[in-house]
Amino acid sequence: MGTARKIRAKAAASGDDTPLAARWVSDLGADIGSPRWFRSLGLLVALVAVTFAFWPDFSALHAAAPVRLSDEERDEYRSQMITPLALGADSGRRMAPTRLVVPLANAPERPVVELTATIGKDDTLPDLLRRAGVSGMDSERVEALIGGALPAGDIKDGTAFDITLGRRTNPSQPRPLEKLSFRARFDLELTVAREGGPLALERRNILVDDTPLRITGTVGSSLYRAARAAGAPAKSVQQYLKAIGAQLDLNRQVGAGDTFDMIIDYKRAETGEVEVGDVLYAGLSRKGSARAQLLRWGKDGRFYDADGEGELREGLIKPVNAPVGSGYGMRRHPILKINRMHKGLDFRARSGLPIYAVTDGTVAMAGRNGGYGNYVKLNHGGGLGTGYAHMSRIAVRRGQHVKRGQVIGYVGSTGLSTGAHLHYELYRNGRAVNPNSVNFVVRQQLSSAELRQFRQQLVELKKVKPGAALEPLAAEKDQPVKEVREADLLSNAPE
Repeated sequence: MGTARKIRAKAAASGDDTPLAARWVSDLGADIGSPRWFRSLGLLVALVAVTFAFWPDFSALHAAAPVRLSDEERDEYRSQMITPLALGADSGRRMAPTRLVVPLANAPERPVVELTATIGKDDTLPDLLRRAGVSGMDSERVEALIGGALPAGDIKDGTAFDITLGRRTNPSQPRPLEKLSFRARFDLELTVAREGGPLALERRNILVDDTPLRITGTVGSSLYRAARAAGAPAKSVQQYLKAIGAQLDLNRQVGAGDTFDMIIDYKRAETGEVEVGDVLYAGLSRKGSARAQLLRWGKDGRFYDADGEGELREGLIKPVNAPVGSGYGMRRHPILKINRMHKGLDFRARSGLPIYAVTDGTVAMAGRNGGYGNYVKLNHGGGLGTGYAHMSRIAVRRGQHVKRGQVIGYVGSTGLSTGAHLHYELYRNGRAVNPNSVNFVVRQQLSSAELRQFRQQLVELKKVKPGAALEPLAAEKDQPVKEVREADLLSNAPE
């Protein structure tokens, strides 16, 4: 008979009907002082002792003690340090003064001072020279020389001026200007230098290669990463994605095997600087689909496809920064006291607030128009137009092309009006419609003459070879080829 059977038989003989599993569960909070309680306590102590006996040994890993430097070693290390004296350093090998050391009454001045000054926003050239320590007489001379070669307004913010100040005879007087040079334009460097006596201006024309940079490649897993890996600047890739994304769904309509093509306005000077402009052409060749081709055209810099159609522009901006006071529909006229159709929206705006064109268009009318008072009407193409009434002053003229957000007038109360407000109307094929019910979409279309120029520009631009902007400049090509000696070949040969 097994042990479990013996326990069951003994329990049955004693009349204990407690389950066998429950008898091994000890509750030290019950039957305190009983033999069963002491057995449970002894079992707990034994388990704790076994646990600590087999507890793993985690000992601390001590780091090596730092080496303490002696005074001699510290002086030796100090002599090998290189720290600028201007920062208050006392490094370097020290030497005691000898009889050859002669005390000076005054510290000698540096023979020349070379510095770089940067012109800031709303800064002027005289202020920059004065801060750099240039005398008033030299400053006036420099301003006259540079002003004769370059208008002061053409100096861009952030332009760096390299200035050299010469030796002065009296410490209380400003140093004379010996030389001043800066990059006036990407293709021009101006230098003002003292030749013998007076200051003179020297112009240096810098050769610039303006061949556009063309970059092509396969899309792969990421169009952005592929373009960046091919050498396109981040700014150019962002412009390319924005242009292509307006025509195609980049997530669904662009595959890994498609080929991207971008041409960037790129200038490279013979001195090594580069100037990256906007993306001029954005193309995408898709397998089994028509090739997407977009060219930047016009003063506004918009992209047009190969057929001369511009990118879609959706949505209208508010014509004035004010809330709507009266909506579109039938109402009782506040002055005529009759019920009639209100063909637009009234914006509660104070007099003098600017009124904006809700989108690009052409001024069809600008002037007095009966009860509308001072009135402007814009044509946006596709049979759509907008009207703006009760202006205090008109800021455009008939036939003028206006851009989205351009100020066309100011809020007033001219015509049949009870107070300053803007009455705004939207027209479809000459009829006033509810401005809130129209999903306004505009696509610019080039005229016949512009389309011929556009396609000619597209053909010329696509003749650019990929990587053409990386070829040597003409000045570099004209340089004589250095003769290679046999000794040089032997010295550079692999061992």
